[in-house]
Amino acid sequence: MQYDCKDLSLAGEGKNRIDWAEERMPVLRIIRERFSEERPFEGVKIAACLHVTTETANLMRTLKAGGAEVALCASNPLSTQDDVVASLVEHDEISVFAVNGEDNDRYYKHIHAILDIEPAITMDDGADLVSTLHKDRREIMEKVIGGTEETTTGVIRLRAMEQNGVLAYPIIAVNDAQTKHFFDNRYGTGQSTVDGILRATNILFAGARVVVFGYGWCGRGTAMRARGMGANVIVVEIDPVKALEAVMDGFSVMSSHEAAGIGDIFVTITGNISVLRKEHFERMKDGAIVANSGHFNVEIDIPDLEDMAKSKSKVREHVEQFILPDGRRINLLGEGRLINLAAAEGHPASVMDMSFANQALSAEYITAGKTDLEKRVYVVPEEIDRDIARLKLEAMDCQIDELTAKQKKYLSSWEIGT
Repeated sequence: MQYDCKDLSLAGEGKNRIDWAEERMPVLRIIRERFSEERPFEGVKIAACLHVTTETANLMRTLKAGGAEVALCASNPLSTQDDVVASLVEHDEISVFAVNGEDNDRYYKHIHAILDIEPAITMDDGADLVSTLHKDRREIMEKVIGGTEETTTGVIRLRAMEQNGVLAYPIIAVNDAQTKHFFDNRYGTGQSTVDGILRATNILFAGARVVVFGYGWCGRGTAMRARGMGANVIVVEIDPVKALEAVMDGFSVMSSHEAAGIGDIFVTITGNISVLRKEHFERMKDGAIVANSGHFNVEIDIPDLEDMAKSKSKVREHVEQFILPDGRRINLLGEGRLINLAAAEGHPASVMDMSFANQALSAEYITAGKTDLEKRVYVVPEEIDRDIARLKLEAMDCQIDELTAKQKKYLSSWEIGT
């Protein structure tokens, strides 16, 4: 077994935290128990490029329980929890290549390391694994039967590959499952983004003007949680329908130009590039805080900020302060990377329970070969989505009703009217 780990002596601490997360992941635990008996991945190699957290560790344990040979690397240099890596290597004998704070060269070296197992299935969070495979490792492509993608940014990239006719194998967009984006993106990202900002800064949200760029599911959750902390929330959007929804949800909606001059805290969460840039930095008030909760560190134009600043310094563990020529200070959190993982621990285990249940069952669906999938991006099959929701409700001891025979007949007919 090969690996790249910061410190194996952290394994004990990592195991305790992984076990703590497992207690809050009942759906994945049920799936693991079935996998242990049925072994659906016997002889199957899975390469996973995901955030290396306690929750991901439980997904890796589940895949291994199903018979898979698993290799894992980080999908973000700052999201890796080194004690989790140590535990997976030491206690679970899983090949992991991830070190918190690794540079770009080491990051891609790790991606190539997990591709060295010549996987049949890829699991991605942001599509760096898939793009590297397509660009640099095409000699092993014929062994890949399918893959899964965890996040919005990755799905955007993969759909672009599909539209350009270069996607070489089918991918299931786990991000688009209802039990993923309704819950993980809204409640998970919402809570963990606020958590990351608080841990990095220890600021008071109550009374602050928080500007959220993007009102997708992640933006909705972040706006909701910031308001819950007492903040005055402003939403910036390019989509008129989403902007209207934000207004109807009770938020202020304005242009980025206007918001830049009055905001105290700025959060980008769009999946796009240069969302916050020079024209915005020029208008920001002294002490403004800028953070990103989109997948890549491109949403805040850091080169623009560096060019404008006369100096910068690290004032807290996850805070870089840029001093502009007129003396104004702009504080960048977590190097512009995912603040919920750079400064905090990511989503709570109870919500990742559903997201990673989707990963596990989608991988099983691909392996089982239930249908001939084309080289395109698919949504998670509805039966998987609904089964995960049912299992989650059972774990929460919640009961729901079923349609009566009379109701089923009514819904399937057209003759019965008023």
